[in-house]
Amino acid sequence: MPYEHKSKPLLHWPLFLRRLAGSALVGLGLIAISLFAGMWGYHSLEHMSWIDAYENAAMILSGMGPLFSPQSVAGKIFAGSYALFSGIAVLAFAGVIFAPIVHRFLHAIHAEGNADDK
Repeated sequence: MPYEHKSKPLLHWPLFLRRLAGSALVGLGLIAISLFAGMWGYHSLEHMSWIDAYENAAMILSGMGPLFSPQSVAGKIFAGSYALFSGIAVLAFAGVIFAPIVHRFLHAIHAEGNADDK
């Protein structure tokens, strides 16, 4: 998603809101893919029901920690790897979602002659 240069005027509100919605959709899509990957891992490696796999994956992805301790070696390796991935991924996904807001703020500070942002 290309952003305007500081020498360009601020993006008009309707276009900015469209950009923000696009970033939110991309970020939420990445969260959904990550959540499904965690669900699949718990379901296939630890033979959890889909709802229990969802609960455990959601808790790890949100940073709350697991509810269920894996019993198999493969499940333990998956759970540790998924937890490491989740810690980094959530920060990256938040960056994707909030990038247009941060860009607009920084652009407003550095742009010249943008007093009439409509």
